[in-house]
Order: sequence, then C-alpha cells, then structure tokens
Amino acid sequence: MTVSRAFKADSLVSAETRETILRTAEELGYVFDSTAANLRSQKSGFVAVTIPSINNANFADTVGGLSDTLSRRDMQILLGYTNYNVEEEERLIEQLLRRKPQAIVVTGGTHTQRARRLLQTVAIPVIETWDIPADPIGHYVGFSNAVVMRDMVNHFVALGCRRIAFIGGDVERDARGSERRRGFVAAMQAHDLDPSRLIAAGPPPISMREGADAMARLIELYPDTEAIVCVSDLAAYGALTECHRLGIAVPDRFSIGGFGNYEIGEVCVPTLTTINAHAREIGERTAELILDILDGSRPGADVKIEPRLIARDSSRALLPRH
Repeated sequence: MTVSRAFKADSLVSAETRETILRTAEELGYVFDSTAANLRSQKSGFVAVTIPSINNANFADTVGGLSDTLSRRDMQILLGYTNYNVEEEERLIEQLLRRKPQAIVVTGGTHTQRARRLLQTVAIPVIETWDIPADPIGHYVGFSNAVVMRDMVNHFVALGCRRIAFIGGDVERDARGSERRRGFVAAMQAHDLDPSRLIAAGPPPISMREGADAMARLIELYPDTEAIVCVSDLAAYGALTECHRLGIAVPDRFSIGGFGNYEIGEVCVPTLTTINAHAREIGERTAELILDILDGSRPGADVKIEPRLIARDSSRALLPRH
C-alpha cells in the first residue's frame, strides 16, 4: 500500500520514503500500472484528440499547445489521425471513447450522423476546434474559416487587384478548405467582382507540389489574374515556386496570399502574405477549457479565436499598367 501511494504526485508518504521507493523502481525498470487506480477514481488521465493530418504544422502546433497545457496537470493525450475522412473519424471516435477518456477533442464541426450521436451521448466534455460549428455538439475553440478569407480578399482589393483567383482542395473532403473557398466567393461578390476563378488542387492535404500544379493551370486558364488566394501556405508556396520556375515576378506580376503562417512563409523569397490562425493558442485554450469543465471551478465557455492577416512581400499595391 505504501508503494502504491508513493507513485501518486500528491502522496501522503514521507518525502524520504517516496524517494527511496521511486529510486528502487527506477533501478528495477518498474512502471506503475495505474489501471486499478483509474477504475477506482473513474479518471483515465488522458484526453482523446482527432486531427486530420499528422504532417501539418498547424495541427502539430495545436496538439503541442494542448499537450503542454494538459501535462501540467499530469494529463496526456491519445491521438487519432483521420486523414480528412469523416468515416475514419467516426471509427476513431468510437475506439477512443471505449478507452474512457476524460474529454474528447475533434477537429472541425463536420461529422457523420453516427459520430455526432456518439459525441452527443457521451458524458464527458466534447470540444470542436478549428471551426465555429453551426450546431455545436458541446463546446468549440475556433474561428470562421469563411470570414478569414474575407480579410484576405479585402487586402488584395485595397491594393488595387480586381481579377483575383482561389486555389483550394477537394471541397467534399476538406470542410475547412471548403469554407475558405465559400468565404472567398462571398467576399468577391461583396465587392461586385467575378468569383469564378476557382482552381481545384486535389484531395487534402494540399502539398506544395499540388499548389505548383494548380498555379500552372491557373496561368493557362486565367493569364490576366492579378492576385491569388490559396487555401494554405503550402499551396501558396507551391504557387510561388511555379512562378519562379516560369520566370514570373511575384509580386510584380501576381500577388499571392496563403493561410496558416507556416515557418516557410517567413523565409521564402519573397516572404509570403498569410493569415495567422494562432494554431498553438487553439490547443492551449482547448486544454484550459477542458480543465475548467473537469474542475467545475467555473463554467466552460466557448472560445472564439481571432486570426490575423500578416501582409508580407508577396503582395503589394498594383502598379499602373500602360
């Protein structure tokens, strides 16, 4: 019983005895099995998380912020990878819930009907991130992906651009990318501009290669385009490199903007205009919301994130054309 108690951070065992027990366990290579203790306390010590991509820097930052904040309370995350597939998300949600997490975090607000039922009936906090769902299941920590595109379009219009295109992905699989495309169309219409220059870059996640291919098609279809809004910084960087390959000057010939504030956008030439969605803050605020709900110290409240447009060298005022 003393050994069992010594493995608890808030143990009543004396510091000297606890230190001896932990040192001996280390020498023996012993790992404490918390299963029985978890059954008694009904606390598993982990939060389940689903993300659509494991090689996306934004989602990695969100998971990092979530994990770091939870770890301060000795809680960990159990991660599921959906690959932008709502059916796979449904399967993962069921598997994760079987492991009795203390909360579950899902990316976005679009799910299968069965996944929604699973999340609606579970008696733990449910947090939807990276979106403001039309019909939230529990709580959300996110922003409107449509509204952030309005800011990018407004930026290009203020620079004098009128013929603006959008490079995005598969609108069926990427709900957030689809919302950005919808926001682009709405913003263009608000300025009485043609919103039809839409280039599909393929299924998500959109890579730099796919961004480059989409840019080549855009140049062929709409050579008089003045500015390009891209669904992500990776697509934007691909578009930028295709311009370099063809000897097209950016921003003299085209202005380009991305989304996500990836590190590559700060070091490429020219540096990339983008939108900072505060990916790590989403993770941190999600963890804080979960801890507030679990503590019961104060009611959990939805968190609206405010993305910020960062204007860099890939966009500038349009020069008069003679």
